[in-house]
Amino acid sequence: MTGQRVLYQLPHVFCFYDCGHLQARAMATTDTSSNVHHRNTSTSQRDHPTENGVSTPVKLAELQLEDLRLWRKHMEQVKVGVLEEVQEQISGLLDRTIKESVESFSKHTNSPVDRKEPKNASRLHKPGDGKAFIARQSLLDELFEISHIRTIYHMFIAALFLFISSTIAVDYIDQGSLVPEFDLFFYAFGQLSVVVWSWLLMFSYTLLGPYFALCVWGELYHSSGWRVLVSITAGLLLAVAETALLLVFPVYVILHHQLPPASRFILAIEQIRFFMKSYSFIRETVPAVIQNKPKEGCPPKTPTLSSYLYFLFAPTLIFRESYPRNPYIRWNYIGLNLFKIMSSIFYLNFILVRLCIPVFTNEDNKPFTTRTLVLAMFHASFPGMLMFLLGFYAFLHCWLNTFAELMRFADRMFYQDWWNSTSFANYYRTWNIVVHDWLYYYGYRDFLVLSKRKFRSAAMLGVFAVSGLVHEYALTMLLGFFYPVMFCTFAGFGMMFNFAINDKRKSHFWNIIMWTCLMFGQGIHVCLYCQEWYALIHCPRTGTSFWELVTPRSWFCDYK
Repeated sequence: MTGQRVLYQLPHVFCFYDCGHLQARAMATTDTSSNVHHRNTSTSQRDHPTENGVSTPVKLAELQLEDLRLWRKHMEQVKVGVLEEVQEQISGLLDRTIKESVESFSKHTNSPVDRKEPKNASRLHKPGDGKAFIARQSLLDELFEISHIRTIYHMFIAALFLFISSTIAVDYIDQGSLVPEFDLFFYAFGQLSVVVWSWLLMFSYTLLGPYFALCVWGELYHSSGWRVLVSITAGLLLAVAETALLLVFPVYVILHHQLPPASRFILAIEQIRFFMKSYSFIRETVPAVIQNKPKEGCPPKTPTLSSYLYFLFAPTLIFRESYPRNPYIRWNYIGLNLFKIMSSIFYLNFILVRLCIPVFTNEDNKPFTTRTLVLAMFHASFPGMLMFLLGFYAFLHCWLNTFAELMRFADRMFYQDWWNSTSFANYYRTWNIVVHDWLYYYGYRDFLVLSKRKFRSAAMLGVFAVSGLVHEYALTMLLGFFYPVMFCTFAGFGMMFNFAINDKRKSHFWNIIMWTCLMFGQGIHVCLYCQEWYALIHCPRTGTSFWELVTPRSWFCDYK
């Protein structure tokens, strides 16, 4: 009710509170501009010659045009100032409205009288203890309703049509065929049957293993006098099962079946997702089971299996027994997002075929010189940035919104306006909200709780290191070789930029710096990873020793 009352009173508050302030500001600027106008006019009359004390019509016309130009320029400045003031005031009022609405909702859900959720919903997590889920749209869905932003989106679609036309034209000239080839696409997604049965096995364990382990441990914990021993034994058994089925098994499948890149990447990403989901489930439910002792002869109250199953498919990594839900499913929205995902994959295929493979194939077996390497990095910045934006749009927007719509999951804040960031600290917080929340609550915040709010820098460094290692692992599985470029740029330069270009940087200049670093960083990734890929083709490994596997072949390949 608080949020509704504030929203209802918003126009009146703005009128009585802001209009007087803006009117006073406008009157002050008008008086100042009037003085400037008269001063400029009198000065001009003194500086220009007159006939019999009266200015000629030509001179008067010139003075009037000059005054009109100055006045128009001044009013433009007043307009910008007023708009900034209005935006600032409305933003502040809306922030306070949202805050009061969330607080009111939290108090309402904690009230035993008005509660309509399951009786055990409050045991697992209180809204004030962590992330609060509220119904909201994804930012791009809101921005695409603005015609100017939608035009930028249309420009990317036009670029896709150009790539398709270019590919068809080249294929027709070289081969006489008007049908574009998708050899790279079919190669990358090969052996999908292996991916499907491997995924089903990992999913079955993630669904049943942690859940029944929690139920058995909960009963033994409250009925046995050896609570510490029971907890340690259950933790060790669960850790062994997680290691075997979510760590060793997917790696074995990838290496044994020699899966192609996209199939390897699917298994690696699902492996990481299942681990993070199961950890969140255990982390959120164990404290509640410990604190809520069941009655004599009754089993401990644990989440339902259906709520855990819903969580495994919901586009979030933070477990709750219930989430805000939409009333219905928009099937046309799902179909459109799936079409966009497929279009993005084909877009990526055309970028690799037209902009990357011709540059790094090195069919003439010429060695890479320093000059060639530097030029290749700058050349790869454009396709690298396109792939970066495609990955963001296809996965963080289309893919997550598709599953959110299927599950009627109402909280669609999977990212924020990271493109407006003036600091790398803000960029890392807003680029991927789903993963950031998991790292923040279960990595950074839990570390601070265990260390009694000490060693904040160590907690931040640890989160960066873990995130960098996981990113590097996923890329290693995707490409089939170890080359820690991502780890060095992310956990090395990225961490340094996080402290150097921090939240104190507010100027638009720092937004330009951030985009420049992102573009050049993507160029480095594309260049070095493509170079290593083709180096392994020209100079294959001669052994299977540890140093042979971790040493980049591009450093020593002579391309002869």
